[in-house]
Formats: sequence, structure tokens, C-alpha cells
Amino acid sequence: MADFETVKSYLLDVNLTILEENDDEQLVVVQNEENGIQHLVVDCQDPTVVLEQLILRLPNADPGLYKRLLQMNRTLVHGAFALDDSGEMVLWRDTLQLANLDPNEIEASLDALTLALAEHGSELLDYAHANA
Repeated sequence: MADFETVKSYLLDVNLTILEENDDEQLVVVQNEENGIQHLVVDCQDPTVVLEQLILRLPNADPGLYKRLLQMNRTLVHGAFALDDSGEMVLWRDTLQLANLDPNEIEASLDALTLALAEHGSELLDYAHANA
């Protein structure tokens, strides 16, 4: 079974920079600006590893955005766009099993985030500008 130290080593192996870490909470914040990954939260809570990235804040979102996010989710390889509890932040979130986690899974998840941003980033920014 992978542990917190192993997960951190996997993150470093895929060229992420650790910005913050909390060993007690088994949580780390990482980035790779070149790939659009900024302040990605990686939370290791047995039995899962949750990766979560803030995409944008939308305090006055058009209700049509919610339908569009579900349509975008259909095209994502890993993870999904989601809303926080307030409904004002769009996040990308993926959940992996800690028990059989390997570097390839972490890399695939991060690649999926990068691809999601490449495919849908401009449209999401249009929503942000329209609802600012």
C-alpha cells in the first residue's frame, strides 16, 4: 500500500513542486505552472487520494453553466469538474485508490487535468468574464 511519503515522491517524479505540506493531515499542495497546475491539493486519506484544483470562482454563475459542466465532464479522461459546497467555485477533482496507487496513475490523472484545461479553459474563462 502506498503511503503519504510514497505519494509525495510520485508527485516529485512527475515534476511537480511542493508548495505546502501538512504531515499530520497527510495533505500536500503542488504546482507545475507550465502545465497549468497551480495549487493542486493532494489529500491522502486512506483508502483514497483526492486531487483537487480550483479552476475558477463564479459567485454569480449563469445556471446554464451547470449543464455545460456536466457536458464537459463527459469528455474528461479522469476526474470531473465539480462545485464546492458554496456553489461559487468550480473545481477539478479526481479520486484514486491508495492501496494500489502507482506513479502512472498519478501521471495519468495530472495529464487529464492538463488536457481538461487545454480543451475547456477558454470556455470556462468566458463564463468567468461574463459572470464577474
